[in-house]
Amino acid sequence: MDDKKKTAVATFAGGCFWCTEAVFERLKGVSKVTSGYIGGSVPNPTYRQVCEGTTGHAEAVQITYDPTVITFEQLLDVHFHTHDPTTLNRQGADVGTQYRSAVFVHDDKQKATVENMITRLDKTKEFSSQIVTTIEKYSKWYPAEDYHQEYFKLNPNAGYCQFVVGPKVAKFQKRYKDLLKPKKTSKP
Repeated sequence: MDDKKKTAVATFAGGCFWCTEAVFERLKGVSKVTSGYIGGSVPNPTYRQVCEGTTGHAEAVQITYDPTVITFEQLLDVHFHTHDPTTLNRQGADVGTQYRSAVFVHDDKQKATVENMITRLDKTKEFSSQIVTTIEKYSKWYPAEDYHQEYFKLNPNAGYCQFVVGPKVAKFQKRYKDLLKPKKTSKP
């Protein structure tokens, strides 16, 4: 019997990757969340290049998870409900294609799941406007610079973290409390 856990990968863009990473790393079944860049044409882009909006990349997260604990559809539901999938190339004050709402699908099954969820959410009018999230084929992934990884965890007192990331995480935790990893208890 194979002792290795089965893992799968999901790649989402939903605005600033600091916010997105802080949300997904709290879900049970998620073993790793990496902030990075995808969907552009410039090899090895830097944060500065991506922020200029000229590379075509989106700030995104790559999520490694155990599909026997959390499904792709559950991750997708979290994605749609923790950013605004109805605004084109914008999340709050962050504007540009690098902040687009996108799902970078790894296979046809993921693509069908995304298409079905968008259709269902639009049909039920869960959001006040139509969803503009793009479905893009997974392409070359570039991890962001080290200082972007676990940004919220390592910089909880930074202004952006206190006023943008923190409230988003709190709202997420309230809605998805059944999907959260158990809180770690400190040993005496």
